[in-house]
Amino acid sequence: MNGDRLLAVAVHDVEPRWAERCRDIRAWLSEWGVERVSLLVIPAPGPDGRPLIEQDPTLVDWLRERAAAGDTVAQHGLAHRRACAASWPRSTLARWQGGGGAEFPGLGAEETIARVRTGRDILRACGLEPYGFVAPGYAYTPELRAELRRTFAWSADLWGLSTRVRRLHAPAVGLGSSTGPKRALSPRVVRTGARLSRRVLRLDVHPADFDVPGHVRALEAVLAAAAGRRPITYDELVA
Repeated sequence: MNGDRLLAVAVHDVEPRWAERCRDIRAWLSEWGVERVSLLVIPAPGPDGRPLIEQDPTLVDWLRERAAAGDTVAQHGLAHRRACAASWPRSTLARWQGGGGAEFPGLGAEETIARVRTGRDILRACGLEPYGFVAPGYAYTPELRAELRRTFAWSADLWGLSTRVRRLHAPAVGLGSSTGPKRALSPRVVRTGARLSRRVLRLDVHPADFDVPGHVRALEAVLAAAAGRRPITYDELVA
């Protein structure tokens, strides 16, 4: 990559509930010249825990097409739903990080391992090979990090990406919509964070961002300012 300035866009929460919007977001990013995107896929979303292929085969077909076209498919938890109430004060941090989507805080090692490996098996059964993992809400635990070092080539948190042998410092910038203050303040925060990004600008995009006009304007401002950066996936970033 030889010193190129890079743009790593990740689309979070790819699942049947947001399928149409995720496809629209991917097309919108293409219009902005973003040729490579990381798609963070939830393997068994919803309360019933059915595998993705059973819930929305059309979405799976689209993900296969996107992977063949150069996008990265990464695993985004198993269900993206809180599975256990963590003890205080971790529970407070988990609510701030991901609300009801912070899946792993409070789980023991055995349940953590089962959820990670079940999700990976579901994606593989869909014909998708996830080399990376992003925890919902960036809510990691020691048990989760230990399992990811065994089973994935990389994982991404709020501050960067980790492989088995190195750490890449690259803070993510993104918008918040879970509370009124987050909706009001995060557009300014994301613009500032993008301006401060150095070689790698990691931009998080959530389907819910497009329910808030101010969030869309903020994303467009960041993409306009990043026009000179080269788009890259997380897989390529750690290669």
